[in-house]
Amino acid sequence: MIQEKELFEAANLTQLRSRAETGFKAIRKRDGRLVPFNESKITDAIFKAAQAVGGEDRTLAMELTLEVMKLLRREYGDSIFSVEDVQDCVEKVLIERGHARTAKAYILYRAHRTRIREAKSELMDAVEEILVETNRENANISNSPSAKMLQIASAASKKFYLTRLIPEEQAQAHINGDIHIHDLDFYGKTLTCVQIPLGRLLREGFNNGHGYIRPPKRATSATALAAIILQSSQNDMHGGQAFPFFDTDIAEFVKDADDNEIYQAMEALIYNLNSMHSRAGAQVPFSSLNIGTDTSPEARAVVKNLLLAYEKGLGRGENPIFPNIIFRVKEGINFNEGDPNYDLFKLAIRVASRRLNPTFSFMDSSFNKRYGAEVSYMGCRTRVIANVNGPEISEGRGNLSFTTINLPRIAIKSGTNIDKFYRELDRILDLAISQLLHRYKIQASLKVKDMPFLMGQALYLDSQGLKPSDTIEPAIKHGTLSVGFIGLAETLKIIVGKHHGESPDANELGLQIVEHMRKRMDQATREHTLNFTLLATPAEGLSGRFVRLDRREYGLIPGITDREYYTNSFHIPVSHEISIFDKIAIEGPYHKFCNAGHISYVEFPSPPIHNLDAIETVLRTMKDADIGYAGINFPVDYCTGCSYTGVINQDECPMCGSADIRRVRRITGYLSTVDRFNDAKQSELRDRVSHLMERE
Repeated sequence: MIQEKELFEAANLTQLRSRAETGFKAIRKRDGRLVPFNESKITDAIFKAAQAVGGEDRTLAMELTLEVMKLLRREYGDSIFSVEDVQDCVEKVLIERGHARTAKAYILYRAHRTRIREAKSELMDAVEEILVETNRENANISNSPSAKMLQIASAASKKFYLTRLIPEEQAQAHINGDIHIHDLDFYGKTLTCVQIPLGRLLREGFNNGHGYIRPPKRATSATALAAIILQSSQNDMHGGQAFPFFDTDIAEFVKDADDNEIYQAMEALIYNLNSMHSRAGAQVPFSSLNIGTDTSPEARAVVKNLLLAYEKGLGRGENPIFPNIIFRVKEGINFNEGDPNYDLFKLAIRVASRRLNPTFSFMDSSFNKRYGAEVSYMGCRTRVIANVNGPEISEGRGNLSFTTINLPRIAIKSGTNIDKFYRELDRILDLAISQLLHRYKIQASLKVKDMPFLMGQALYLDSQGLKPSDTIEPAIKHGTLSVGFIGLAETLKIIVGKHHGESPDANELGLQIVEHMRKRMDQATREHTLNFTLLATPAEGLSGRFVRLDRREYGLIPGITDREYYTNSFHIPVSHEISIFDKIAIEGPYHKFCNAGHISYVEFPSPPIHNLDAIETVLRTMKDADIGYAGINFPVDYCTGCSYTGVINQDECPMCGSADIRRVRRITGYLSTVDRFNDAKQSELRDRVSHLMERE
């Protein structure tokens, strides 16, 4: 019977081919090429779709192929038709002949193949661009050959994850711009960031792959190994690396050293962190050092000399890019005259007023105070402290992954209907939470050997004792999963007509929206027993991507999509003229809701080195406004020809006439040179106005 069936099908196929011989000769492929027409491919596609819903009749698939060919003859006669035309006819025939389930399977398969094909095409376009220059979404990635190779691998990884791994709804939400999955290229490979237990690694020694490194004995050795630890950890991760208690951890290694030796050690650390590359040479480590609350003589000496070395700059006076130094501010320790480290607070203000760093974290804010001086930040604003699965500490923990939602798009779709806005917001939040859970399950299945330094050397909490083939879930349950948001200002302009810097009513609504998102994260934490947190997203590259997609979808909307970027997180737009003190008062209350990270900036027209009392007043105002983390911004320009430093508004150095000007700015939490900014960052930079010292 089987043989008879096969002979019957073969006869039918022969007959089908015979009928086709006098018909179609060629078909146009998607790339424009003409190739011989082969009707068996139609049969194969129909039969595969039928099999997907339980069908087994290939003869029926051949009969349907004949119907498709008849329809093609009626539609196109002797004209050349395309692959897409054939697929349209297949769908029509399947539906008209009553094969709805097969038609649905065929349509889904067609969409899947289209998705993969487009991904391959987009990948080749991305590779072509990268071979000319690495993309500038990350301002501190170099343009070296190894960086280009890594960027090509990054582009391929993104396409793979979007087309083969991430669920369709989540992938499409990213592609369409409802959400943005950060560090998509590392989706199933590693984690974002970690606060490194430097003291333990230095005391016990460590192995970064080529042998055991014994504990150091002197200050210079300790800081050299600190740089190696940062480099090794970043090679295992895609985000920033930080030391939560740098002053305390280095203090025990400077007990017998004088100020000169300690200074040389700190200078060497700064040099290393601006020249030692990680990630196969693509960039230097994204490094942050938390300091300021250890009052021991040794820790004070570490902080003093670190700040002095940073103030001096690099070899010819250039402004260092790394490390990002974060000075902890706390009453009774360094905030008021008479506090044991008040002199270091004053020094930190002086250095920040010349070099942009340090930034300042406030341990007495309402949401940090309960942890004492335990809270540590990273330069990009990341904060990790609360923990439903273990101790509430920063050390040995970090963010696992984060996904940002497009707030302005939700408002565009909802208009002034606030109930509709919240319904759509909840839908997108649900989707983002589901996507983070999907990613977490993949991350949790990774093994210790996949991150040999991070997990193998037990940098992560509860990774001690894990074997190379063990999964990392016992450790990463302590990490955070963050939903971020961007464009609150534009969202409020759509709903209210003004942003929160222009209207108290808009500000009240803004606080309600952000509080609602935080409550949803707290709810997800309880439901899943994982640390879901809310992030005030920093990325201008993302803000540029969202606005491009929204402009394409919804057109040019004045005040919303008519610029190259959306405003960062809850920030007041950079082009809005406002006093420093009003800006601080408005942005301060948002910090407590954004437990995954937050920052506020004030902008000066030039380095405020001659007005240090005013900077201290600003910082005290920030502390009173319940701000958790803050920085002061101003231009830092440097002539590489004659080493002149100052604000250089023209294209040439006013001293020597050189056009080789190095311009350093802070725009995403870390410092960077302007030449590596993408178009959105450049546009944001041009729109910035200085904030006024006078209160309105």
